[in-house]
Amino acid sequence: MNNDYLNTTGRIFDIQRFSVHDGPGVRTIIFLKGCFLRCKWCCNPESQKREIETMIVDGKEKVMGRDVTVEELITEIEKDRIYYQRSGGGVTLSGGESLAQPDFAAAILRACKEKGINTALESTACAKYENIQKLLPYLDLYLMDIKHINSEKHKQFTTQPNELILENAKKLAVDAKKLIIRVPVIPTFNDTMEEIRGIAEFTKSLGTVEELHLLPYHRLGEDKYKGLGRNYELHNIELIPDEKIQELKKVVEDTGLKCQIGG
Repeated sequence: MNNDYLNTTGRIFDIQRFSVHDGPGVRTIIFLKGCFLRCKWCCNPESQKREIETMIVDGKEKVMGRDVTVEELITEIEKDRIYYQRSGGGVTLSGGESLAQPDFAAAILRACKEKGINTALESTACAKYENIQKLLPYLDLYLMDIKHINSEKHKQFTTQPNELILENAKKLAVDAKKLIIRVPVIPTFNDTMEEIRGIAEFTKSLGTVEELHLLPYHRLGEDKYKGLGRNYELHNIELIPDEKIQELKKVVEDTGLKCQIGG
């Protein structure tokens, strides 16, 4: 077997071990550098640029970004194999947007599958479908963000329209082994019953998708903007009350989808 793909090099900015989010069981999350969107609420602003950056963390400079090979990553990933086996967990690629480095992402997923490790991907699917197809043979679960149905409002809050994203969702509903739609619920952007209902109805229309996850807005990344010398535009908005999230969950369930709060 040709293992040259293990020498594929890409850029990451973090590895989070022992996570119980972003896929089943205990997971290792690999955060890749680079993203096509600039969501105003992004909790990982250090992920957006492909370039290596310096961020102030607790008063000290921290380098965000490093280049690694797939072989180096799989060595780290395998250290937690026992936890994957016991919990049904595995590896999740996140970011940023992994599709900004499609060959690197595909190589990581391939290495995991050849080791018998479950794989998942957090992604907006805002990319050429041919690049998405590179990952699908090695992907067990696609966790896809759909942020808004209205393209103009989507562009206002993310810098990009949503036509490509929605078109790719239709293709993924056919081609992905399992597709779950996730919605970051952001005040002033998409937190009304009508907006969530629109996303849920689109999701239901895909035909093969059974679950939609609501991810309530939080401010956990706000300090990172200060550390990067950038302005956090949403600092004045309030967190969403739990009773409102429960109402939005009911809206989703009324379409016939399963709904959970959180990833």
